[in-house]
Amino acid sequence: MTPAHNAADSGTTAPRPPATAWALENTVFSAAMAAHRLPWTDAPARALGLDALTREGVTRALLEHLRRTRSGRPVRVSTPFGTFLVPLTPAVSESLLVRADEAGVLEPATGLTAGGHRYGLPPHTAVPPEALVPDGGLPALVAEEADAAIAARRGDGTVERGAWCEVMGRLSRRLVAGEPAAGDTLLSEIVTRARSAKGRGAREELAAALHRRTTALYLEGSDPASLVGRLVAAGTDVDTVVAAVAHVLDLVSEASSTTALQALALRSVEPALTPEEAVARALSHYPPVAAAVHRVRAPFVWEDLAIGAGTEILCAPGWLSPARDGARPGAWPSALCGAPSGCAATGFGALVAEELVRAVTAAARPFVLSPRLTAGRLPATLDARTLLVALEPSGGPGDGRVTVGGPAAVPVRVRGCAPASYGALARASAERLEGHAESLAACAGAAGWAEDGTAEKFRMVLLDHSRRCADAADGVRRAADRLAD
Repeated sequence: MTPAHNAADSGTTAPRPPATAWALENTVFSAAMAAHRLPWTDAPARALGLDALTREGVTRALLEHLRRTRSGRPVRVSTPFGTFLVPLTPAVSESLLVRADEAGVLEPATGLTAGGHRYGLPPHTAVPPEALVPDGGLPALVAEEADAAIAARRGDGTVERGAWCEVMGRLSRRLVAGEPAAGDTLLSEIVTRARSAKGRGAREELAAALHRRTTALYLEGSDPASLVGRLVAAGTDVDTVVAAVAHVLDLVSEASSTTALQALALRSVEPALTPEEAVARALSHYPPVAAAVHRVRAPFVWEDLAIGAGTEILCAPGWLSPARDGARPGAWPSALCGAPSGCAATGFGALVAEELVRAVTAAARPFVLSPRLTAGRLPATLDARTLLVALEPSGGPGDGRVTVGGPAAVPVRVRGCAPASYGALARASAERLEGHAESLAACAGAAGWAEDGTAEKFRMVLLDHSRRCADAADGVRRAADRLAD
């Protein structure tokens, strides 16, 4: 009796290979990936507002078509960049990769850009969730560094990328390695270089350097409020502590320096977003790890599908439909880590980003100068390296005090900045002028002035200045509207 007959007699279904996409579906998927190597290809579609015809629109539409026609089951798709088994929903991606991880048949994941380029991902390290639970001082610590980031603005209120990353690096080191690591930029440099290291030798050298620095400086007498302190207190072995430092420092640095800045930009066009919603949207629209490839080294069975050795599973949370309702940012599939199953460190990174957005927006209002953002039509990419955000200190008049605030706006030339970007800067200046006008008027109307002619003259001067500020604000706003068109 054949195995097929045995399966039938026992009432079970013999495992079968995954379905294969049709030739036309493969062609469309391949063309969408190849188009990402030519940035100008979807410019006409974007100019006309035809988002469905952009590279991202075509990719998502095809995956949605495959999901409908294949009942949500994984599909094998062939492209010039490789043949992938593509799960079509986050739930299926999670179930498939968790099963493969439990079977121990997965090789380390590699990242895949939308254009088909592969790149290395830092190794995932399982960190106990209880070690990542911050103490009650997290908001205060984040607020302290947020104030430093706001204070480091340029003269026109814009955030300089290098200064922002410097502050976020210090915050990440304080959270992971403790207060003594605040100024240890070499620790962050080692982790950053290890992330992009090519070749086994380079990775081993950097891992050894991280091990030496961590054990020499941060294990003995570790800060109990840090991740290292909590791991040491729990009796964790040294190698695990060092691996956790590398993994969590990398994720928290990425979330604070990139995701938090993107979330601030999104909140500037939708002020009603909560910090949690802004970070979730940033991770959903602009995931640092948009797609990861997991190669299978030995066959296994998932539900009724036989997955053969050599299969490459493409987990693409950035290309699929939004994550299930109620999932926290960083919940699987993670936009921050290519782990095949859940990663507790991603949730911690998202939490830090949320606290940053909360702290910054409590002290200042963000304005995006470049690129131009529209709430209902976000760009396909929002590179934090070219994102130009201005922070206007919040707080208004009304108590009779003149609130001049920070330095006057000084235009800063930014290469490649469109007129609309300067329009956003002008609009921020107009709001600043309006604030000065209200402050001067409130000062003139405040109680406590002496009831004599001199006081009345001062009041008239203040009101004249208030009117001039209001007139200037109106003119600057008209100019901003013209620049934005």
